[in-house]
Amino acid sequence: MNIVVCVKHTPVSTADKHLDDDLLLDRESVDSAVNTYDEPAIEEGLRLIEAHGGTITFLCMGPDEATDSLRKALAMAGEADARSVLISDDSLHGSDIWGTALVLAAAVRRLKPDLLVLGMRSDDAGTGVLAGALAQHLDFPLLTHANQVTVEGVTIRTHRRLSDGYIVQESDLPVVLGVTDAINTPRYPSLKGIMGAKKKPAATWDLDDLEIAAESVGALGARTRVLLAVSPKPPTTKNTT
Repeated sequence: MNIVVCVKHTPVSTADKHLDDDLLLDRESVDSAVNTYDEPAIEEGLRLIEAHGGTITFLCMGPDEATDSLRKALAMAGEADARSVLISDDSLHGSDIWGTALVLAAAVRRLKPDLLVLGMRSDDAGTGVLAGALAQHLDFPLLTHANQVTVEGVTIRTHRRLSDGYIVQESDLPVVLGVTDAINTPRYPSLKGIMGAKKKPAATWDLDDLEIAAESVGALGARTRVLLAVSPKPPTTKNTT
């Protein structure tokens, strides 16, 4: 089985976040790490190849420092057959969901996975719609909010979380799979895994590698615009005395 897991390098959830002059999240002034909702996706991908054999690739679109998040994923992989791909290009700055999905989908086509796994949402934007956008670009079936995953041959079956239980969904591979943060408990990288991560294959691609025009992504190609941002008023407490 060939699995690709999307990993995002995001500002840590406890950081005091601000917008820059272009009303984009100022990422340079805060510490960043692997998106916490992606860790269950990494874990689930690893469990699947441990059960069925195969290879796993961690895919990230971001700046050069996003290699830190990819390195953690590789460390979690330990002795598994794993590699990473970073898509980094100055023209990607300001990409919206559509542009991000366009770029990631182009990379996924090159990697040709049986299964593309994503976390539930990101710590920064929190939209939760990237899996759907990728499925549309790739013309893959989409299974999201998975709390349990099983694979038998070319068939994948999931338990989709509902507010009062779950429903069973099934599809033939390849599939875009979105998992919840409750599907598993992500493992901690071992010291051996951390040291071994430095030796695992790591590639960096740009827009030319993916044959994507710079004007179709980034702020230039964005189909959405932030027109105004207002800080919420601090909560007020009523005097009950």
